[in-house]
Amino acid sequence: MDSQPKRKPNAREIAARLRDEIAAGTFGPGDRLPGGRTYAKKLGVSLMTVQNAYTQLREEGLVEGVAGSGTYVRDPSPDEPAPRESAQRLNDLQTELTRVSTELAGLTKRVMQLEDAVGPLGKEPGA
Repeated sequence: MDSQPKRKPNAREIAARLRDEIAAGTFGPGDRLPGGRTYAKKLGVSLMTVQNAYTQLREEGLVEGVAGSGTYVRDPSPDEPAPRESAQRLNDLQTELTRVSTELAGLTKRVMQLEDAVGPLGKEPGA
C-alpha cells in the first residue's frame, strides 16, 4: 500500500496537461474546457489553481474566456495556426528549452571544474 499522499498538480502542470489534450485533438476549436469548479474538485486543487492554468492557456492564445459561459479552445482566424498546431509547437518549444537548460547546466559545471583545475581566468600567477 502506498503511504505517500498523491501530489496535487500546480497551475503550470494543469496547463501543460490541457495543452497536451489540445495538441492531441481531445479538445478542438470551439470546445469548452471543463468548468473550473468541477475540474478543481476532480483534481483536488483550488479553483484559483485551475483559473491560473486557464489564464496561462489564454495568454498563450490557445483558449478564450466567454463571460458567464466558460473557457473555450479558440477558433483561429484563417491566417492563424489551429490551436492543436499551436499547442504542439509550445510543447516542442518546452522540450527544446528543457534540453538546452540541461546542456547549459552541464557546460556551467564543466567551466567550474576547469576553473578549479587551472584557476580563474584573468589572474596572473603570483599576483
